[in-house]
Order: sequence, then structure tokens, then C-alpha cells
Amino acid sequence: MKRLLKYAAGLLGALLLLLGGPLLLAASSSLEVAESWRTASRESAGIAPRPEQVEEAIIQVYGARAWSWRGYFAVHTWIATKEHGADYYQVHEVTGWRTYVVNSRPGDPDRHWYGARPELYADIRGEKAAALIPQIYQAVENYPYPTQYEAWPGPNSNTFVAWVIRETPGLDVALPSHAIGKDYLGDRLIAPSPGGAGYQLSLGGYFGVLAGVREGLEVNILGLSLGINPMALGIKLPGLGELALLDTNPMHEQPAR
Repeated sequence: MKRLLKYAAGLLGALLLLLGGPLLLAASSSLEVAESWRTASRESAGIAPRPEQVEEAIIQVYGARAWSWRGYFAVHTWIATKEHGADYYQVHEVTGWRTYVVNSRPGDPDRHWYGARPELYADIRGEKAAALIPQIYQAVENYPYPTQYEAWPGPNSNTFVAWVIRETPGLDVALPSHAIGKDYLGDRLIAPSPGGAGYQLSLGGYFGVLAGVREGLEVNILGLSLGINPMALGIKLPGLGELALLDTNPMHEQPAR
């Protein structure tokens, strides 16, 4: 009986560790959830520079809380590109409500994701961006799941962004730990981490481990990630993402210009 109670207590503790963050967000109502996706804001957040005012090439990677209750668990991520001299951005992302789920089209790179304000994860400009953009286009074209979408454990929008990053040498962007689906590797067991200078092992996106200079150490359990980031003195919790004392992201949000 004591052993059974011990196992039950351990299971309860594990569930609280995995679901505590999402439950806290839901209970605190800290995330604004629009009543309908039709009326939810898709306006620009004013983060990206106006394309007609900037000559140089630009690459930006964004994320925002997923729509509805999914936002308690995860973010939705996307990539935006602007070629040198272009007066528009191309937004590359995956959505889950169409047959052909990969979308690459002109648009504002920093639009709210159905009410959720976007956060800038990376901002690359100039000659480096100009050199990487053709490789990004090729990676988008070669994405192996162009008509498949599974919110959990993948392939989904975060699987797509992580794929493009891995397939574009030099585009080293550490995606947040609560970008559920970034760890989905399909038939592969091992792959480079999106942030570069690291690797990850994944069993179908359900279980895995990631270790990288930018990401730190992450353990994936049923798609939910826990971990630590020694460089930022941070911990990573499901739903909440990384809670850090230091900001080690060189691509922190910039004002529009």
C-alpha cells in the first residue's frame, strides 16, 4: 500500500510539473483569448521596419501564443524575409486548417496571431540576410510535410520553422521551449538543434533531449519541454517557456524605423 501511494504521489507530482504552467495561465487569465478568430486582431505590432523605407535584406523569426486554449501550452512561430531592395515581406508559415498547409505570401511580418502579440526571436539584416534568403526559399520548398498537420506532437507550424532553420546553414535561431513541435524529427532520431552548436534526440516528438549552447538543456516529455539554460540563469517550464535572470538573446525586439 505504501509503495502504491508512493507511485501515485510520484505520478501526481509529474503531472503537476508538466501541466502546472498551462493550468496557471488558464487560472490567472493572463492570456487574452478572443471570442472568435474572425474578429481577433491581425494588425501589425509595429516591430518590423517598413519595407519601403529600408533597402537592406531582412530576415525575422517571430512567435506568438497559439490560438484559443492551445496558447496555454504553446506558441506558433513563423519566418519573414525581405530581399534587398524589395518593398514587401514574404511570410513563411504553416497553418492547420487548409489542405496545403505551407503558406509563403506577401504580408506584414509582425501581425498579431489572432489576438496574440508577436515576439521577435531573430532579426538578421544586410549581406548575411541576403545570402541566407535563397537558402530559406529552398528549405521551404523542400519541407517534407507540405500537406500534413498535427497540432501534437507534429508536424506542425513549429516543426516547419525548425526544419527551415536546420536546413539553412548560418540561420541559427533558438526557438522557445514551448514551441511544441519543434522537436518533431519525423523518421530521424538525431538532428542539429535549431540554435546551432548542439544536437537533439527525439522519439517521434513524444520524448527526447536537446543540448545546445543557445538552448541549454531541454527534456521533452510527451511534447512538453523542461530544462535549464545556464548562460541565461534560466529554467524552462511547460507552457511558461523560459524564465531567466539574464537576457542572452542578441536578437531582442527592436523598434520599427
